[in-house]
Amino acid sequence: MRLGKVIGRVTLSQMIPAFEGGRWLVVNPYTRDLFQNGDTPPDGLSAEPSLVVFDALGGDVGQTIGFIEGREAASPFSEPTPVDAINAALVDTVYHAPKK
Repeated sequence: MRLGKVIGRVTLSQMIPAFEGGRWLVVNPYTRDLFQNGDTPPDGLSAEPSLVVFDALGGDVGQTIGFIEGREAASPFSEPTPVDAINAALVDTVYHAPKK
């Protein structure tokens, strides 16, 4: 699982029935460099490319989420589903104390 900040939503005109009840979020992944000071991630974006994540948990713009990518992202669905990333957690706080 990786952490990232929700920076937007995707609006679709049509959707596969397996995805009904959820929505799509644009997420900018956090990098290790953002946490090196021990602080929470800054308001800016990381250099990592943003990605689209399926969300059935209710994540919103500005929130930190934990997302899963790859084959494991399709695990919650009963039928094979074409999804590359899924929201697995809504993160309230990140505590990090880097080694010095």
